[in-house]
Amino acid sequence: MRKEETQDSVLVKDYMNGKEVALELLIKRHQQRVFSFIYSKIQDRDITEDIFQDTFIKVIKTLKKGNYNEEGKFLPWVMRISHNLIIDHFRKSNRMPSFKNTDEFDIFSVIGDGTLNAEKQLIKDQILSDVRDLVEELPEEQKEVLKMRIYMDMSFNEISENTGVSINTALGRMRYALINLRKIIEKNNIILIN
Repeated sequence: MRKEETQDSVLVKDYMNGKEVALELLIKRHQQRVFSFIYSKIQDRDITEDIFQDTFIKVIKTLKKGNYNEEGKFLPWVMRISHNLIIDHFRKSNRMPSFKNTDEFDIFSVIGDGTLNAEKQLIKDQILSDVRDLVEELPEEQKEVLKMRIYMDMSFNEISENTGVSINTALGRMRYALINLRKIIEKNNIILIN
């Protein structure tokens, strides 16, 4: 896996230095995974293709501006872009899906109600910001797994590949992250409901 990340970062540098073919190689390498991820959320081939194209248009614009600094984490960065575009799509069509996280903890599920007034939106943003701050208090290994799972929507198999640990270890870290997060929430008497 490390080797592929190095190759990604080399290809990104090559593209940023004017070698157009480098981007083609990056897209070919990751298109199946990115496309499958988008399709799993959208369930519509045409819209999936649109979002897939928009994802790489955004990738190209960011690279051309020289604003890419993900330190060799090209695929998670691309997945994050596609995830944000999926959310934008559902917001525009005014129907948010329920992103399944875990049975016991779904504070991260995105609320999509087009009628949210400004005050409610501010409260919701504050809650999400508070949760992000709480996540930062977790031990590094737990925080890494939780962010990959919740924010990047990576499978435990992908997390295992990206972190170099077994799937069971990744699952264990996620479990402890959620337990510790709940303890932090209780300890600080934080109310996460608006």
